[in-house]
Amino acid sequence: MKSYTANNIRNIAVAGHGGKGKTTLCEAMLFIAGATDRLGKVADGNTVLDFDAEEKRRKTSVSSAMAAIEWNNTKLNIIDAPGLFDFEGGVSEAVRAAEAVLIVASAGSGVDVGTQKAFKAADKKGIAKMFAITKTDSDHRSFYKTYEALKGAYGSSLCPAVVPYMEGNITKSYVNFITDKAYEYSADGKAKEVAIPADAQIDAMKAEFLEAVASTDDALMEKFFMEEPFTKEEIENGLKIGVADGTIYPVFAVAGLTCAGVDQLLNALAGVAPDALSHAGETAVTEGGDEVKLECDDKAPLAAVCFKTIADPFVGKMSFFKVVTGRLAGDVQAYNYRTGEIEKMGKIVTVKGAKQDDAKEIIAGDIGVVTKLQGVKTGDTLCDPKKKLQLAGVDFPKPCLSMAVFATKKGEEEKVAQGLQRLMEEDPTITYALNKETRQQVLSGLGEQHLDVIVSKLKNKFGVEVVLEVPRVAYRETIRKVVEAQGKHKKQSGGHGQFGDVWIKFEPCDSDELVFETAVVGGAVPKNYFPAVEKGLQDCVAKGFAAGYPMVGLKATLYDGSYHPVDSSEMAFKTAASLCFKAAMPKAGVAILEPVGTLTVQLPNDNLGDIMGDVTKRRGRVLGTNPTSDGQELVAEVPMAEMGDFSTVLRSVTAGRGSYSLEFARYEQAPQAVADKVIAEKEASDEE
Repeated sequence: MKSYTANNIRNIAVAGHGGKGKTTLCEAMLFIAGATDRLGKVADGNTVLDFDAEEKRRKTSVSSAMAAIEWNNTKLNIIDAPGLFDFEGGVSEAVRAAEAVLIVASAGSGVDVGTQKAFKAADKKGIAKMFAITKTDSDHRSFYKTYEALKGAYGSSLCPAVVPYMEGNITKSYVNFITDKAYEYSADGKAKEVAIPADAQIDAMKAEFLEAVASTDDALMEKFFMEEPFTKEEIENGLKIGVADGTIYPVFAVAGLTCAGVDQLLNALAGVAPDALSHAGETAVTEGGDEVKLECDDKAPLAAVCFKTIADPFVGKMSFFKVVTGRLAGDVQAYNYRTGEIEKMGKIVTVKGAKQDDAKEIIAGDIGVVTKLQGVKTGDTLCDPKKKLQLAGVDFPKPCLSMAVFATKKGEEEKVAQGLQRLMEEDPTITYALNKETRQQVLSGLGEQHLDVIVSKLKNKFGVEVVLEVPRVAYRETIRKVVEAQGKHKKQSGGHGQFGDVWIKFEPCDSDELVFETAVVGGAVPKNYFPAVEKGLQDCVAKGFAAGYPMVGLKATLYDGSYHPVDSSEMAFKTAASLCFKAAMPKAGVAILEPVGTLTVQLPNDNLGDIMGDVTKRRGRVLGTNPTSDGQELVAEVPMAEMGDFSTVLRSVTAGRGSYSLEFARYEQAPQAVADKVIAEKEASDEE
């Protein structure tokens, strides 16, 4: 591929709802542009962009993929993002690197949740939005139904740029209002210019198009009201302005499987999508915390962000970069702002799916890959060591579904940890950690399919099989009564014996740690044995009494006892303290405490009642609701043990529109039925 300057580079994220034809459309763009010699099909598992083994097996995208296309002397960096919500991290990566999002919808459908999420992601980053309505060549699929649904959601900013002319349910041609021409397409995607049909619907669409273009400039609006024709240059300039500033969302009718209309879409992406030179600049933060505006300039000091990582066990680590200023090349000093280290540049390549092509450098405004940068993680900034600054990272969704992970073969726990560590490098929406209290390895992700893919990748990439189970809950124990008890350890077995005798008062208190005090008078227990008594109690508290969970809210006061001048020892008093604890607890009213979390749910208005009901069934207490820009925020306190499948329920009830966060708040006494169940589970595990 030849070299391109930033004014001839377009970075386009392709996003939308799952199953609407995003990857198929991207494959059609690659084929029409001559980047591939055959049209890949998702169903056949031979696409360029769904190259991962999991994607081929599942017939759907599970990660973002990139390919560069040359069209009309312009380089189009196409980033295909997954549509399934379990792989939403791929959308975050794609949007971070782009200056425009092409939102793909399907003819005949309404405004899908994936469409809304893609629009919201683009809006949050403040980048251009364009729509492609696919499958317009299929019988009984209405482009105009989908267009009207989008218009109802996004208003008059919607701008029909390429629309189909229909005879009954059959698409006969595609009318391009930018060029004011119409085209028919053969089965192999070849276009033939035809006369623009005389049709009232086409005329109405053209009027909408011209009004949208006119809204970008006062002079054009005046011409529009005077019913004077626009020149092609005026139309293109108006579209460029409107797309870049977000006042226009152009809509294109296409058919990915037959490639109909795809050339018109490519013309528009090259012609009116924001160019990197004018729109790839960003705001960075200096070491002193000051914000500085960076222009897209390949002569300026380096500033680049790693927006994606692939950790392949065979190819090695691949770091995808968006260069904002300067250039990434082998001779450039690249300072990693996070680690404070100078990174040694590896091989620089451009990618087309899994295929790699060597490149000399990645210039400002462009996207490329550097291999074997072991110290770089997704979200890191590489910059000039003489001008240290940090770019914004990638705004990934937080994992919401956690499961305990176990190796099926004993002794492979280390392989599991290493494999998950590699997968976490390429997918920051995964977390994996040891819960020290339950002694379980806990894997967290964005949903059931996400975790299923992780399990498959562990097996296929790293040769280790695991099973997932619902993780244990970190309960606590406490006491409700004040109780006194004696612990006496006396043993004689020839020679020196063992003797320790303590009287301890146990009472409830407000502390997460054992509170140990002494009130011994007259030297009944020598001071040098106090630490041993405390250590004996600490060991008991760590193991609990009723169900094996740590005990909290416990104050122990050593107030009496006795000792033997020869046989007493630290070990004897430690044992005596343990015996005292065991003697006291049956009378102390031991209770089970369960962790309670603060739940914050973002959801549509229509689903508020259903989710409130579900939270109540989980023994939750609703604290209140707050209106948001696109629905409601529900705040509640819920026992964390009841939240195992909440993410699945929320996604089902809200059709994927809802999201939530859950943060630990405190421990509360569990109902007796819950406590009995926890104790029974402990007894059952002890018998195994």
